[in-house]
Amino acid sequence: MSSDSPTISIKVNEQPARVARGWDLGAVRDAYKPEADILIRNGCPQGAESPLAEGDAVVLIRRGEQPTAEELEALMTARHGPGVHARVKRARVGIAGCGGLGSAVAVALGRLGVGALRLVDFDVVEPSNLNRQQFFVDQIGCHKAQALAQNLARINPYVALEPLDRRITVANAAETFESCDVVAECFDDPAAKRDLTVAMRRGRPATPLVTVSGIAGYGPSDEIQVRRVLGNVWLIGDGVSAAAPGLGLLAPRVAVAAGHQANVILRILLGEES
Repeated sequence: MSSDSPTISIKVNEQPARVARGWDLGAVRDAYKPEADILIRNGCPQGAESPLAEGDAVVLIRRGEQPTAEELEALMTARHGPGVHARVKRARVGIAGCGGLGSAVAVALGRLGVGALRLVDFDVVEPSNLNRQQFFVDQIGCHKAQALAQNLARINPYVALEPLDRRITVANAAETFESCDVVAECFDDPAAKRDLTVAMRRGRPATPLVTVSGIAGYGPSDEIQVRRVLGNVWLIGDGVSAAAPGLGLLAPRVAVAAGHQANVILRILLGEES
């Protein structure tokens, strides 16, 4: 475009737009969203008199306003890329255990815009959980699956949330995660980890299972590794650091493992772990 063109190309809330050369942020606000009280240009809040240039990205926000599903999808598509968002939007992921790992994995996947999350846990939020789990003080005593669903609904109200207050066993695991594209194993109890893995291998061998073993304490983060085992099972952790007296489950290392889990799940959904 020549410098003497009467218009310039910008983006307004991630949508292409052409505006008159010489417009400032206030003019864009008046034309596109007069009620906006936060004006952002190229990632930085600025005043209405801020001038615009070719290629600028403008975001107009009304303080406290919840975007529609279409608006949020457009924003997420722009951030993730259309191919990524379209594929994760169609997915249903099962979260087996909504504690330190499960709550963090679910938050990451909710922010990604995964279409549906099945949240399964029989436990309630305890005070000691708050050192690493994605809950709040006023949720102590609430069922974890329900409390996590409430928190996720505040992050992304357009994800379909399926909270189940249920203890997962060898007998009910396959039925519990029916129709899930991937399952995240997020238990603290080694026996529960074993039972879920056995049940999924028997009842749903085609469903990818992303498990964790060895994340306690405060050892180096790079010791938490991702390995593919047993064909359709991924194992995350150092394999040795189990929780024990003097070696607790702490937020930083739990978050590292949960990040690995969420990323492996994303790669599976995108076909990158075939």
